[in-house]
Amino acid sequence: MLKEIHEQPQSIVDAYRGRLLASKGIIKMGSVDNNISRFLNANRIVIVACGTSWHAGLVAEYLFEDLARIPVEVEYASEFRYRNPIINKDDIVIAISQSGETADTLAAIKLAKSKGAFVFGVCNVVGSSIARETDTGAYTHAGPEIGVASTKAFTTQITVLALIALKLGNLKGELSNSMYNHYIQEMSLIPAKVEEVLKMDTEIEKIAAIYKDAPNCLYLGRGFNFPVALEGALKLKEISYIHAEGYPAAEMKHGPIALIDEHMPVIVIATKKGHYDKVVSNIQEIKARNGKIIAIVTKGDTIVREMADHVIEIPETEEAFTPLLSTIPLQLLSYYIAVMRGCNVDQPRNLAKSVTVE
Repeated sequence: MLKEIHEQPQSIVDAYRGRLLASKGIIKMGSVDNNISRFLNANRIVIVACGTSWHAGLVAEYLFEDLARIPVEVEYASEFRYRNPIINKDDIVIAISQSGETADTLAAIKLAKSKGAFVFGVCNVVGSSIARETDTGAYTHAGPEIGVASTKAFTTQITVLALIALKLGNLKGELSNSMYNHYIQEMSLIPAKVEEVLKMDTEIEKIAAIYKDAPNCLYLGRGFNFPVALEGALKLKEISYIHAEGYPAAEMKHGPIALIDEHMPVIVIATKKGHYDKVVSNIQEIKARNGKIIAIVTKGDTIVREMADHVIEIPETEEAFTPLLSTIPLQLLSYYIAVMRGCNVDQPRNLAKSVTVE
């Protein structure tokens, strides 16, 4: 797992290699280019996935709606296939799966196709069932992921989906050429910024040592970073067996705040871009109840630093790309806590790398 976490700068490059041509200011994706009228005339996009891939789908919802102004719904594949969904011929269904063999996602694809939808697959394994069943799609090129808890699969899925959202946003006229070019240049800098975050692993290991025996953890994020909070909590659950919950930060007041005391570590994603003041207000509420705060902040932040018990800095980037950076410290935190608890991080109990049963 640690090896795969540290492979992310390279796997993100591999995910956009040949697609993101920063020097020319273009994004080239054959599977999108060859079906461009379907994408531009789509009534909506329905994303189906499970687990970590579902969290990548939630990030994609923000990307498509924010950058391309296309309505998006994100569904658990297992729920989608059993609830007689309303699917039209003008809908695009995007199915996401690391292995390309996830049983519920495969069943959701077959259902969507039977209703006439155009189905686009995003997966990592070449020649997998999902790659064969979908109308077209894009490989993430993350390379083999052996650890059961997905790390590089998550960031490469987001990378591929971000490229599609940017391309559609520009073609639909929602993103000006100058903004489009700015995003392209910023995306090309992400791998180097991930490298920067990975250099803080010793710092993160020290924080892990303090909280390795916590019985519960709360993860909070807003906007693009709400799905990252869900993913951070999932990672901790999967490999350390600590009960953890991810929440949109504003929902803390609607229940979870009752759990906060001096024994409750709260991991808050408080990057400068997007709803920063609101997240600061959430941190103040946690502090007033003696909660322990581990904050993921933008480099140079001074306001949250004064309130949080621990601060992990990430480089500044466009808000749409912050999940690619903010998720890295959460992966490392889960890894170190699990190792310190004597857990098998690569093969957690009761879990399989590829869920091929319903």
